[in-house]
Amino acid sequence: MRIVVVGAGYVGLSLAVLLAQRNEVICVDKSKSKIDAINNKKSPIKDDDISRFLQRSDLRLFGTENLKSAVKNAEFVILAAPTNFNDDTNSFDTSTIETLVANILRFEPEICIVIKSTIPMGFIEKLRARHETTNIMFSPEFLREGKALHDNLFPSRIIIGDKSSNAKRFADLLVQASRKKDVSCLLTNAREAEAIKLFSNSFLAMRIAFFNELDSYSFAQNMNAEEIIKGVCLDPRIGDHYNNPSFGYGGYCLPKDTRQLLSAFGSIPQKLINATVESNSTRLDFLAD
Repeated sequence: MRIVVVGAGYVGLSLAVLLAQRNEVICVDKSKSKIDAINNKKSPIKDDDISRFLQRSDLRLFGTENLKSAVKNAEFVILAAPTNFNDDTNSFDTSTIETLVANILRFEPEICIVIKSTIPMGFIEKLRARHETTNIMFSPEFLREGKALHDNLFPSRIIIGDKSSNAKRFADLLVQASRKKDVSCLLTNAREAEAIKLFSNSFLAMRIAFFNELDSYSFAQNMNAEEIIKGVCLDPRIGDHYNNPSFGYGGYCLPKDTRQLLSAFGSIPQKLINATVESNSTRLDFLAD
């Protein structure tokens, strides 16, 4: 199968390498240096597994800057462009995704587009209505920087925001390329898939915020936070993971995804999401003081 992946960052390149084990994959990026690196079998990003896989002689992966030639005769196009949070609109900036979708459908009107970028809830429905097609779907990613290919090879779950035959085919592609037995795979409606991504990351941010506040209390009361955390996390319902106090939750995804979810709530009553967002500045101020 011929598959195109747009974006050679952690999400895009890890998916391109994953799928190139069994398919012909064209990776498209506007950065010439990234494309040259891929074609020379070198990783333009820091990920040991990607670097190792690129050296394989049986990997059918090629890079190009030309989107029009890449999508010709392709069956799937995966979009993995960044969607930064725009403070002025209080929402993700999806302009790059919208432009890419319009151009791709102009080149190949019947192609199936899979969006991997994090998007607001309701975005897929709007795109489908605008372009009068059902061949656009969302599949959230759950990857870590530096471990992106590993997390694709051993996925926690595969979520596809569509229930069509194309959605099932795409899910099968990801399952077949993985190395994990009995991968949990869930096909949902588009809006539900968008929500799964935002609520998952917001829960992780909330968990980080909880242990940070536990640590702040321990520090102020001259108590041993490590012992408290150990005792709390021996409860199997809580678990001994994702519980290391820090300056706050950072990285690319959690800050913007929590703010997007908070914005999506609008007038719907909530307290936890807002508190999670505010907890980061509270924690930083406390440590600085």
